[in-house]
Amino acid sequence: MRAFQGVFLLILLIPIIEIYLLISVGGLLGVFPTVLLVVLTAVLGAVLLRRQGFETWQRFQASMAQGIVPAYELVEGPLLLIAGALLLTPGFFTDAVGFICLVPQLRRKIARYIIENHLIDGSVFSGTAGSKKDTQVLEGEYNKEE
Repeated sequence: MRAFQGVFLLILLIPIIEIYLLISVGGLLGVFPTVLLVVLTAVLGAVLLRRQGFETWQRFQASMAQGIVPAYELVEGPLLLIAGALLLTPGFFTDAVGFICLVPQLRRKIARYIIENHLIDGSVFSGTAGSKKDTQVLEGEYNKEE
């Protein structure tokens, strides 16, 4: 139930923040420059998103060719999709969050946080296999009788 409340709060607060920022910037710059700035950030975001997505795809393919699990690239891909959606949404707050997701160093830190805290049990990075779960392997032979 707590996740639902958080999503509801975001759905409620983000448009309020966007409207406030658009009115404030529109009051300072005027209507036409504000609209132009929103369109410019969307175009710039699309160009940067294409470049970052292509680089992530190349790293993904290189990791797969070397036989390495592309864990960071698998997490960075959806982060780039989120960044693209945020950058195409009109507004300054969503653009700021979208641009944060496009900075490679910050995106890598976000991906590391997601991998270490939400996707694995810590055994991969700590070097102690089975630290949280004890698994028992049963060995034997199988013969199918007809």
